[in-house]
Amino acid sequence: MVSRKVAMKVNETELAGKRNVRLHFGLRRLFSWIPLIFISLMAVSNSSCSSVPGPVDTPGVANSTPASSCSTAPEVVNSHASTCSTVPEPVDASDSANSTNSKVIPVYTYRIINTYSHDRSAFTQGLIYENGFLYEGTGLRKHSTLRKVELETGSVVQLYDMPEQYFGEGITIFEDRIIQLTWQSKEGFVYDKESFELLRNFDYPTEGWGITNDGKQLIMSDGTANLYFLDPETFVETGRIQVSDDNGPVSRLNELEYINGEIFANVWQTNRIARISPSTGEVVGWIDLQGLLSPEDKAKAVDVLNGIAYDAAGERLFVTGKLWPKLFEIELVCLTNFT
Repeated sequence: MVSRKVAMKVNETELAGKRNVRLHFGLRRLFSWIPLIFISLMAVSNSSCSSVPGPVDTPGVANSTPASSCSTAPEVVNSHASTCSTVPEPVDASDSANSTNSKVIPVYTYRIINTYSHDRSAFTQGLIYENGFLYEGTGLRKHSTLRKVELETGSVVQLYDMPEQYFGEGITIFEDRIIQLTWQSKEGFVYDKESFELLRNFDYPTEGWGITNDGKQLIMSDGTANLYFLDPETFVETGRIQVSDDNGPVSRLNELEYINGEIFANVWQTNRIARISPSTGEVVGWIDLQGLLSPEDKAKAVDVLNGIAYDAAGERLFVTGKLWPKLFEIELVCLTNFT
């Protein structure tokens, strides 16, 4: 949101202290450590790619793969393990003892696979891929739209202009309908997917930010750390989760996409996407997309990263941002030694 400013703080813990090793321990104690050192080195060499969440010091580079010991083949993300999965898989949240404090959360950067044109005037709030087209909801009062966009060219092939008083937000496709939120009006709209005909509106008690669905229920964000589950027919809240990682609640959750059992969420005013377990609310992975836009792309004003779409049939992940000139198809790349 253009009008909302949030200061980010990074909590760091400083460790200090020295240990004095006394000479009279001698070689006898040193040799006693050798088995432990050997075992530790073996564990490090066989460890999966995992790290502590935070901003990436170096941006992701197109068509290059950071050194990584983890496989790029799809793996199941287990909430106790820190295995890296470049293709989203269901989270194993069956164990009631699951906790983000019991593991290190995997972190990913990216490789750019394809780059597509994106309308610079589109203040992207919601993004969906279906059958060769992107469906996009855009924001700003007097400029909010619902549109159907040809992926390969970026051309808008169908457009609905929202009434001027509304600030459009996230969208999702549920069966044969498109559902669109608004920011502060506490009002959403339901359209026929083919014709964009407005079918009805509905109310909700919070702000509207992002929305997606798991095929059975709607999942909505409101800029806090909460995600709300809604009945797709009545829009009544049926449940909620609070999203958190090992540092506590993760707020400013924005655009959402449900991908193979996980909720992907843009974190507003950052270059990060959280991968979230819908059953527990815990963050099971972080994606850092710093550096997607080149200096030339920023020659004209751009806003923040926002927009996630997934082609399930082709296993393609798309991302863009507000007022961005490009939309990217990316492949996730596991990071090591993330600090």
